[in-house]
Amino acid sequence: MLEQLNQALDHIESHLDQDLDVAELARIAMTSEYHLRRLFSALAGMPLSEYIRRRRLTLAAAEVLAGEPTLLEVAVRYGYSSGEAFARAFRAMHGVGPGEARRTGAVLSAQPRMSFRLVIDGSSTMQYRIVHKDAFRVVGKRARVPLVHEGVNQAIAEFVGAIDRETTTRIKALSDQDPDGIVAVTDNLDPSRAEGTELDYYHGVVTSNQVPDSAGDANGPDALDTLTVPAGTWAVFENSGPYPQALQYLWRDIFTQWFPSNPYRSRPGPEILRVRPTADGTRADAALWIPVEPTAP
Repeated sequence: MLEQLNQALDHIESHLDQDLDVAELARIAMTSEYHLRRLFSALAGMPLSEYIRRRRLTLAAAEVLAGEPTLLEVAVRYGYSSGEAFARAFRAMHGVGPGEARRTGAVLSAQPRMSFRLVIDGSSTMQYRIVHKDAFRVVGKRARVPLVHEGVNQAIAEFVGAIDRETTTRIKALSDQDPDGIVAVTDNLDPSRAEGTELDYYHGVVTSNQVPDSAGDANGPDALDTLTVPAGTWAVFENSGPYPQALQYLWRDIFTQWFPSNPYRSRPGPEILRVRPTADGTRADAALWIPVEPTAP
């Protein structure tokens, strides 16, 4: 898998001054567009689109400093429709506009070319199981929140904190299958997975139940939100350890170690996280459900 991914990176490098089709990159990497974006984001620590943008602006900066082409010619070569759009992107990355950089020879930033390799240390075993699950529902309260790659997602914390105890009890009573109890579900992410893009976040349960009539008016403040999830295959990863560090490492290890080493890829669908912290909140048992499909043989 990593060999094909590096071939896709080579293709990016040789086409930075041309249109890049993510579908073609996925074909080279022998995977789906969805999984390519997910895997790249986990391995690189940034969305694929952001890496391409930063690589283009790195090469553009060298041409700006060289003084040969006009700034508009540089802008057009690297996919910008106007000098103004190029100047905004250039300033966002380098902290200075292209004209000023050319005049003053300013110190600029650079995005190094990436390549990936698998480091195997054999220090731990990742526990997982593959589950084929019938269609189900996620029922609970939903909010549209921004994606935060590191640290506390304040929007989620405020959303969950505002759900009253009575509503939480009513939601929990609907749980009737694995994973049981209250879970955190994320769905409908932007394909770029860029920081600040929005996603649907559910504080709810996995159930086969319909929302009962007692849930109240469908448009009222007591109404519950429902996400219908079709049948499919899931990889379930479980760990125990310091909270939240062990949980943060679990998601990282799935995409940097498990996927490159196993004949599965991620598929579109919600991710489901169940966390059971200890009484003092310092440790937790976690189970993370990732929708997957077998890779082609």
